[in-house]
Amino acid sequence: MAKASEHTIFDAVRDASAGPVEPVRLKETDTFCFHCRPEVACWNVCCHGADVTLTPYDILRLTSRLELEAADFLARFTAPAIWGPAGLPVAKLRMEGIEGEGPCPFMVEAGCTVYQDRPATCRYYPLGFGSFKTKDADAVDDFFFLVKEGHCTGHAEAKTQSVAEFHHEQGLADYDRINRGWIDVLMKMASWKTMGGPGGEDVSQQTKQMFFLVSTDIDGFRRFVFETKFLESYDIDDEVIERLRHDDEALLQLGFDWLKSVMFRESTLSLRPDVLQESIARARDDMGAS
Repeated sequence: MAKASEHTIFDAVRDASAGPVEPVRLKETDTFCFHCRPEVACWNVCCHGADVTLTPYDILRLTSRLELEAADFLARFTAPAIWGPAGLPVAKLRMEGIEGEGPCPFMVEAGCTVYQDRPATCRYYPLGFGSFKTKDADAVDDFFFLVKEGHCTGHAEAKTQSVAEFHHEQGLADYDRINRGWIDVLMKMASWKTMGGPGGEDVSQQTKQMFFLVSTDIDGFRRFVFETKFLESYDIDDEVIERLRHDDEALLQLGFDWLKSVMFRESTLSLRPDVLQESIARARDDMGAS
């Protein structure tokens, strides 16, 4: 039987050390009781001292809403972190107060000021989301689980829904679709670290920095694509190139396809024939072949 690697992407709004977390695996058709509304005793408690890893689509939505460049948004509202299972850099939403125990920067007395564009972690709560991958499989299988934290009284509410109904109600379809490449890279790297990738190699620090750039700063990655020799190296249709000039979602997909080719040698992005031949010739020279 092939070994498997299983990791959670969104597991709670605070880490497990902050209180009891009791995950129960759920299928899309499974139901659970939960309702978050102003009348619950814990209203907005989960928006204080929260542990929110920002996905690429979170940052696209929030920067658009706030009319900020990605670099400005990162400097004002986030802190760099490492997603442990993969050892890759991510951005976390920086909470206010001493040691980050205060409220989310977008929280006011009346509630969330960016609710329509709130991050995926906030949308998923109280569901957790993870992915499961066997060593020999190309694709990953997603799974869900219910998180019951001690502070949350929403579980005592009478509202019953299926996982699929909750997922739809929270508007998560676009988040899952657009973040797919990011999740795939995290899962693949985590799998390499736990099960052993080709040669047991880690990726370079420069590659990790590029992962962070693609994940968090679409403006910076666009400059990289159009102001370096990137487009001279890869076989990308002219029509697609024009789309990349203004379509952030398409640029994100390109970025993670490129990272998969660089990090895991997957055939997600093709070198131009002349560049490929040059690379082959250089490799032969390095090996001393005639």
